[in-house]
Amino acid sequence: MPTVYVYLKCSTCRDALKWLNDHGIAHQVKAIRETPPSPAELKSALHLLGGDIRKLFNSSGIDYRALGMKDKLPAMSEADAFELLSKNGNLVKRPFLLGNGVALVGFKPEIWMNSLL
Repeated sequence: MPTVYVYLKCSTCRDALKWLNDHGIAHQVKAIRETPPSPAELKSALHLLGGDIRKLFNSSGIDYRALGMKDKLPAMSEADAFELLSKNGNLVKRPFLLGNGVALVGFKPEIWMNSLL
């Protein structure tokens, strides 16, 4: 069963959860701010997403800008990036779905449909 990390005040996250429910896809929900994905989950997602670590980051978020991640990320090791993401859920692109051999970040219904149905 996939796990979906969400921030419930985020309309895109709510849309993704509604979509999953409407399509009868069983899933586990976790609050991304309180329980961000683990380094192991992030590593698995990175592999499934083709290896571009930038896809895991919420590059439009306040924390991303405040930490200067645009400049820091290119020189950051994967291990350091995973550690940072696993400690600050605000930095993780949401919704973040992982499970059943699938990793999805952000919500685009057509991509979710092709990946989950």
